[in-house]
Amino acid sequence: MNFQLSRRTLLKSATCGMGYLALADLCRAADAPAYTSPLAPKQPHHEARAKRMIFLHMRGGPSHMETFDYKPALADRAGKPGRTKNRLLVPPQWEWKQRGESGLWVSDLLKHTAEHADDLCVLSGMHADIANHTPAMLQLHTGNFAFTRPSMGAWILYGLGTENQNLPGFISLCPPLINGGTKNYGSAFLPAVYQGTAVGDVKTNVKDAEIGNIRNERFSSLEQRRQLDLIQQFNRHYAESDPADSQIDGVIESFELAFRMQDELPSVMDLASESQETLDMYGIGAGKPSDNFGRQCLLARRMIEAGVRHVEVCDEFWDQHAKLKTGHEARAKSTDQPTAALLTDLKQRGLLQDTLVVWGGEFGRTPDTSKKDLDGRDHNVKGYTMWLAGGGVKGGFKFGATDEFGYEAVEDKVHLHDLHATILHLLGLDHTRLTYRYAGRDFRLTDVHGRVVEEIVA
Repeated sequence: MNFQLSRRTLLKSATCGMGYLALADLCRAADAPAYTSPLAPKQPHHEARAKRMIFLHMRGGPSHMETFDYKPALADRAGKPGRTKNRLLVPPQWEWKQRGESGLWVSDLLKHTAEHADDLCVLSGMHADIANHTPAMLQLHTGNFAFTRPSMGAWILYGLGTENQNLPGFISLCPPLINGGTKNYGSAFLPAVYQGTAVGDVKTNVKDAEIGNIRNERFSSLEQRRQLDLIQQFNRHYAESDPADSQIDGVIESFELAFRMQDELPSVMDLASESQETLDMYGIGAGKPSDNFGRQCLLARRMIEAGVRHVEVCDEFWDQHAKLKTGHEARAKSTDQPTAALLTDLKQRGLLQDTLVVWGGEFGRTPDTSKKDLDGRDHNVKGYTMWLAGGGVKGGFKFGATDEFGYEAVEDKVHLHDLHATILHLLGLDHTRLTYRYAGRDFRLTDVHGRVVEEIVA
């Protein structure tokens, strides 16, 4: 039989064949399970009081005797020996007043934050386990100072996911390069998708900080999408072939997030849309000591408003073994006005009620010093103060106490494990159920410790 195929017939048949191939691919895709991002929002264990969190990290250890733990006995016994003969008691360096309707004691060092006394839940019985900066910061952030563990922000992201898939769910603004460095916002053995995204570092003003690898000057968005689709096909095939390897999920999410952030992150980071009144409220302006921290606090508000789950704002070093008065005064000039502005701004926008704000350092400071000029305090992990605001905690409320001089917590003590358990509880997570199996055992942020401090929950 003489069979002849014209050019027109060949082209028509080939065109149909391409359609059949496309249809087959669509059918295969329909049968395949839909890809679900590990960062997608998740249901909490119980009704949450807070939907998001901002941690104002006062790195180095602010003195509780100069901020929120009133100790008149120190003024009465100034210059006299403390618990040891070679150490002298240091008087408080600022005046104290009872503030707001609650009468909460706050020193004049933090006069702007003092205006929010009725919003603050002050934990004056805080204590932890080790009085050196690096292990103490690691314990504050991860619950453990001896081993590498996931950070609190990573656990929160793992437990709750994030509301905005175009932005990181956990952001650390200007984090320190030392004292644990990246471990303070890392994911350790949790899947890599839950680690924090650093914006700048402590040595870089946040106005000059950028997130790398989210710009492409050579290709259009459509061209980038086509390239990424091809790469992600290979990545997902590899992920399906080795489900136990969670690192490839982190690669997939980081590529996708970087692509999506090109559109949304620059607008969130750009403060040009903010009014001059708002910038002034936060203390933002060239030459102002509060400019950098003010920018961080305003960015934190913009980020959580845009759907970021957890933001950490990092300050410089409150570590004044000497020159206590000038050192703490400098830190207060940088942070006090922006902190108060953040609380004001959140409240005005109706966000404070379901945003948990946490303020504090890795430990406090001693009531005494070996310095003869009485102008310094050393590390103190046995008793110190942190405060919480919004997010379901009691305002204008002080819980716990140190002894008459502030050496150690003696009443209603709150360990860091208890603080972590309470933070998770307010966010709707049961710290005993938020676990991840690794190396043959279930791990959690609080290890085998921690209790929810129900007394501070509103």
